[in-house]
Amino acid sequence: MLSRGVPAISGHSILDREASSNHRLSSVIIGTGAFIPAHTCAGSDFLDHEFFEDYGRPCDPADNEEIVKKFEAITEISDRRYASDELVASDLGLYAAEAALASAEIDKETLDYLIVAHNFGDVRHDNRRTEMVPSLAARVKHRLGIRNPGCVAYDLPFGCPGWLQAVIQADYYLRSGDARRALVIGAEILSRVSDPHDRDSMIYADGAGAVILEAQPTNGAGILAHATRSDTYEHAWLLRMDRSYDPAYPDDSLFLKMQGRKLYEYALATVPEVVRSSLEGAGVELRQVAKVLLHQANGKMDKAILKRLFKLEGIGEVPDDILPMTISSLGNSSVATLPTLLDLIVKGRLDGHRIDKGDILVFASVGAGMNINSLVYRWGDRPHASG
Repeated sequence: MLSRGVPAISGHSILDREASSNHRLSSVIIGTGAFIPAHTCAGSDFLDHEFFEDYGRPCDPADNEEIVKKFEAITEISDRRYASDELVASDLGLYAAEAALASAEIDKETLDYLIVAHNFGDVRHDNRRTEMVPSLAARVKHRLGIRNPGCVAYDLPFGCPGWLQAVIQADYYLRSGDARRALVIGAEILSRVSDPHDRDSMIYADGAGAVILEAQPTNGAGILAHATRSDTYEHAWLLRMDRSYDPAYPDDSLFLKMQGRKLYEYALATVPEVVRSSLEGAGVELRQVAKVLLHQANGKMDKAILKRLFKLEGIGEVPDDILPMTISSLGNSSVATLPTLLDLIVKGRLDGHRIDKGDILVFASVGAGMNINSLVYRWGDRPHASG
């Protein structure tokens, strides 16, 4: 973040960079945060919905109970969280960021990057209009009161894997020595972009999560490796924006649509290979992994992905406690699922799961119809800033 001939204006100086050039750096998580909306939408709340099979073909309302029951059996989602009417995605991101900063106990002015992963901007409750300018990252930085112009704020739309891809980008900045600290946020309000007349709308939820990463001298902890792929040639349109299944909506009202079965097949065939690639890059065997944090898209799908991964590695039994899940109670909040899941575990709020020093974690996500990424991380001491 230093321009030639321009003095340092970020949270560290040229001397800091020269000192760091004498040793390797690793990207270490020093703080986590999340914002989980208070409002719970249960499966029973959909019993009065008017669902359509396709464009203009209504379902029999008498079938709603069976529709909801089958949906829960397939996805394992019984509840999901919705943001209250006055909030937008940048609000959720702000609250998650504040929690992460409090967790890290650092001066916010020392941040060199502030990256917000999202896909739909700030969508208001009353008109569903998407606001992308100013960027969500600019909004969050402004509301945090960060004055440092060397804190570069930008957005990253990459589907559900956006937060993890932002972490991967931050890793490059930090290991290069050009940046010391980065705040990476995932925030989304999907309840306002999903078609209420589409059964798939029961998948979507709202939320935000954040981490603060710091470049620290390599001591075995931190990000070990990562891998990403984008299969746009064949799968670019598995997720798209299209009109409501209800013909009463005007044609210019667009909602999130997906080809669920094809997405399931694509994820099952591809995610395990990307995870294997990241493990190979880290020089880590699957048997050494303590936790696999998968994007909470579909409970049945996540378990099938993990089972296939273990099968590919020639391991018959999947450990009972390796796959922490939140989807049954929080739903699919896109970019927010992974950082929220991590924060709950770190802060002891997810029963049956903890992370200890030396544990190896795998983060993996699939989404946007064609994007997949995976990251391998070794946990160090209790996350803390270097000073």
